[in-house]
Amino acid sequence: MINVLIDSIKKKDAPIVVGLDPMLDYIPGKILEDAFAACGRNLAGVSEAIWQYNKGIIDAVCDLVPAVKPQIAMYEQFGIEGLQAFRRTCSYAKSRGLVVIGDIKRGDIGSTSAAYANGHLGKIVIGKHAFSPFDEDFVTVNPYLGSDGVKPFINVCKEEKKGLFILVKTSNPSSGEFQDRLVDGTPLYEIVADKVAEWGLDHMGSDYSYIGAVVGATYPEMGAALRKIMPKNYILVPGYGAQGGQGKDLAPFFNEDGLGAIVNSSRGIICAWKKEPYAERFSPENYADASRQAVLDMKEDLKQAFVK
Repeated sequence: MINVLIDSIKKKDAPIVVGLDPMLDYIPGKILEDAFAACGRNLAGVSEAIWQYNKGIIDAVCDLVPAVKPQIAMYEQFGIEGLQAFRRTCSYAKSRGLVVIGDIKRGDIGSTSAAYANGHLGKIVIGKHAFSPFDEDFVTVNPYLGSDGVKPFINVCKEEKKGLFILVKTSNPSSGEFQDRLVDGTPLYEIVADKVAEWGLDHMGSDYSYIGAVVGATYPEMGAALRKIMPKNYILVPGYGAQGGQGKDLAPFFNEDGLGAIVNSSRGIICAWKKEPYAERFSPENYADASRQAVLDMKEDLKQAFVK
């Protein structure tokens, strides 16, 4: 699947992943009211509204970007109905030719990690039939429990030719409380990166590994060091836009071939219709058009990362 992702990045000239992280106040009122009229003013109605909102964005950007990244917490908060919207979103995105990165940040040990991996990346066998519960192409994984927590995911990835993005240096302000701690003089995030590089060699695509890393756009100087440690691992870069990351700061995340990283934007795209400079140009009914324009503007901004 890493080869598919890279081919799509090249074809669309867009190292961009759209984060589908819906909140109720992001969704235009008409979509909400129509969903409530159809399904009730309850969790089922919310699920329908999220699905319709996501569908509009996917339809608007699927020819521009290679991937989407639904954050499962934004769906889980609405219970089973929310997870149904998550599943529908993943399935529909794949039907429109998009790679799906499930932002689930799971990580446990042994059979528990294997269960997470089977549920999100693999298959569940019932009698003579196999079912793919969520069927993402990649998922994000928390490595805090060590190899016991990661290798069950890698095993499923090998079976399914799917991949991971492992948390290395996250974009949130307090990430340094643990990730920057020195261990025998080496920052913990570099130790994790060494391990990601090692795991990656065990599951390679044509040029890059199926096993990637998450490194925040808000730490470009650390991104440069981590790029050297993980030359064959794709980097998922959150923190662009709403968290302060800009295209001109992202060069360290890419390799000389212009590949090696994919940059996430969530609120800046899916909520563009509510923010400047788009709010004056696009009505709530045209929220998806605002998202499309935000992607086009992001593509232009990211070109700064390749200016020598």
